[in-house]
Amino acid sequence: MNYSIYAESTPNPEVMKFVSNRMLADKSIEINSIQETQGITIAEELMKFPFIKSLYISSNFISIAKKDTIEWEDIAMQLRIFIADHLNSEGIKNYTEHISEETGTSNKQDNTNEKTVIIKEYSDNEKEVIAILDEYIKPAVESDGGAITLHSYVDNIVSVDLKGACSGCPSATSTLKGGIESLLKQKINPDIVVVANEQ
Repeated sequence: MNYSIYAESTPNPEVMKFVSNRMLADKSIEINSIQETQGITIAEELMKFPFIKSLYISSNFISIAKKDTIEWEDIAMQLRIFIADHLNSEGIKNYTEHISEETGTSNKQDNTNEKTVIIKEYSDNEKEVIAILDEYIKPAVESDGGAITLHSYVDNIVSVDLKGACSGCPSATSTLKGGIESLLKQKINPDIVVVANEQ
């Protein structure tokens, strides 16, 4: 069965989610430049479009952030067809299988196209926050074409990384405060404050 793609709007007006009927990746990856494509051919081709600002690839979708110089109605159909044609020309595959995961803090780079994804060691408190994010928040956020992951949990301040459609989304602040913060206050500690990690 070939890939088929449909486009779905997200709460972030600058981001559209292109959903596949088949899995694309077993790891989530955010790409902000052609140098960060890590040998992922669909990402390399998409980042050549001058109106694409960034990509977020996860399981069965690609969230595309556009530059504000163009409207979605002018490019969404073109992108949907382009993505389907590219995926079908390459056959069924896992686009992130060559990206290895490693525990540590440094970014090891060698002379190949292979990049190592660093897996951080988390404290027990951080693991508790991650479990709640994974169970209650992740499914809803992924359905909107984004991701929220824990950056750190120190002195009752939970810092999260916003990716895909969540990054730069006008409703992200209300999601952080009204959704995630209130959930963590209820489940873990009433003094928790949730903030977005500004990279």
